[in-house]
Amino acid sequence: MPLVASVYQAPWALRSGHLQTILPLCLPRRYARWQTSERLELPDGDFVDLHWQRGGFGRLVILSHGLEGSSEAVYIRGMAATLSRAGWDVLAWNYRGCGGVANRLPRSYHSGESEDLRHVIVHAGQGYSRMALVGFSLGGNITLKYLGEATAHPAITSAVAVSAPVDLASSAGALDSRRDNGLYLRRFLKTLITKMEAKARQFPDHVAVEGIRRIRTIREFDDRYTAPLHGFRDAEDYWARASSLPHLPKIQVPALLLNAQDDPLLAASSFPEGAAGASSFLHLETPRHGGHVGFLDFAQGLIPWHERRAVQFLNGGDDDPAAPGMHASS
Repeated sequence: MPLVASVYQAPWALRSGHLQTILPLCLPRRYARWQTSERLELPDGDFVDLHWQRGGFGRLVILSHGLEGSSEAVYIRGMAATLSRAGWDVLAWNYRGCGGVANRLPRSYHSGESEDLRHVIVHAGQGYSRMALVGFSLGGNITLKYLGEATAHPAITSAVAVSAPVDLASSAGALDSRRDNGLYLRRFLKTLITKMEAKARQFPDHVAVEGIRRIRTIREFDDRYTAPLHGFRDAEDYWARASSLPHLPKIQVPALLLNAQDDPLLAASSFPEGAAGASSFLHLETPRHGGHVGFLDFAQGLIPWHERRAVQFLNGGDDDPAAPGMHASS
């Protein structure tokens, strides 16, 4: 309890983790613009930007994006649209240095930055008595880490983590060592390196970028930049302390971890059956297919299955009528 038997079925032509990962980025979905935006000042003098979709529903979902993503990512905008239709207000936040705006400090964000999420939740909680969390990829790890490392905000009633690398070391290894992950690795390194070069221009006394273009792995980048800029000894120390995996047994609100077995960015340790089996709160659902934040099935047009599944879970269970055609049992 609660290991969830998933009913997600990928169309036969989409039973490829890579195709499921890439195709959603190419589909022509249309989204409404964010209604309002605001800048949340942080205690250390930095800031994060918040984007709101309000319908006066009295309940709020906070969305956390993935590595090098933003509130404009297709999976964030899609989830926001689906949640709005299901009767939720939505807040999506950009991590420090994301969304095309440089932050003020030498540090930026990292894969375990749950303290910034905590500030966002406290700020948003001033206007809501019921809130939920949804995180994607890196944002899923942050979401689960927040829930397990300390008592959650009293208004938080549930959470969903989609395609979350709960063990960062193994996911970094999957990116670095799997030959067929080269496209993702190059894409991430390109934007990370470009940002670090900009950071060096902003803080030449704190960041040195000589030879940065010779970096070829996430391990090298995290060793040289992510770890020291955020107070970690090295990449291994960073991955160990920023991973949500050790915190999963301490989660005390209903949380769904939805990871596809063919996700090219995840390794075996991001499917924590032991932790879920021993928990009354952590629900682990591992469909055979779905890729990384894919889960296309075209049962409701271009709305991917994981968006409907998230609404179902956040609305309180497997029999919610807001998600027709879905049922899961544990």
